[in-house]
Amino acid sequence: MDSNNDWRQRLYVMVFQSDTVAGRRFDGILLLTILASLVIVMLDSIDQVHQNYADVLAYIEWGFTLVFLIEYGLRLYCSPKPLRYAFSFYGLVDLLAIVPGILALYYSDAQYLLIIRIIRMLRIFRVLKLSPYLKQANYLMAALRGSKQKIVVFLVSVCTLVTVFGTLMYVIEGPEHGFTSIPKGIYWAIVTLTTVGFGDIVPKTPLGQVISSLVMITGYSIIAVPTGIFTAELASAMRGEQLQTDCPVCKKDSHEPNAAFCSRCGNNLFHKVE
Repeated sequence: MDSNNDWRQRLYVMVFQSDTVAGRRFDGILLLTILASLVIVMLDSIDQVHQNYADVLAYIEWGFTLVFLIEYGLRLYCSPKPLRYAFSFYGLVDLLAIVPGILALYYSDAQYLLIIRIIRMLRIFRVLKLSPYLKQANYLMAALRGSKQKIVVFLVSVCTLVTVFGTLMYVIEGPEHGFTSIPKGIYWAIVTLTTVGFGDIVPKTPLGQVISSLVMITGYSIIAVPTGIFTAELASAMRGEQLQTDCPVCKKDSHEPNAAFCSRCGNNLFHKVE
């Protein structure tokens, strides 16, 4: 009984922990297997490759599905709380890596759902311990939260503009020039305002061309607005982080940006103790 528990514990460390040599090696092999599986799915989507090697690719894909099924079973077996793992984010992603392979037996198009396995590449954050990068990601999240209301106001304004311009073009150009409905005019306004310009709908009347010019100029004027909002919030978030001074006494390294005294020991953060 003790040997069985010891085996499960060692298996748990290898499968779930990436701080050990065995754990890093296991995760590295797993990531390479996921990547190889994605390559097979991509190759199978090419008609010439599918026609010549469909059976071979199917067998290889079944081999990958079997490997992932065994890995999922091992995680359930060695996990102290199997249900908690099964309904966790990574547990559901691991399950999604297996289900499409089984569904492909009954629905041939289901094999393309195997591309979902790319989500499993998120495990690279555990393998490489990218804490500096995750810290930078926190800056981005803080900037997104800070600029959320401003960006929402901006998007509402843009939606109002494209609705007005699209309706005007529907009235001025009409169905004979491709503006068959107001939604079609709104589509044209979005394409023009964002300076994409597919060219599938083109104004033909002089007044329509004048409005089209105004829409393009407006697009160049406002396209940098969300970027400026986000950049300002990002700079504010990074500046706030830089103001968080380490306490010279207790070495606490996280304080409010405007804090003058340490929240742990009460020491003055801006004067070193002699």
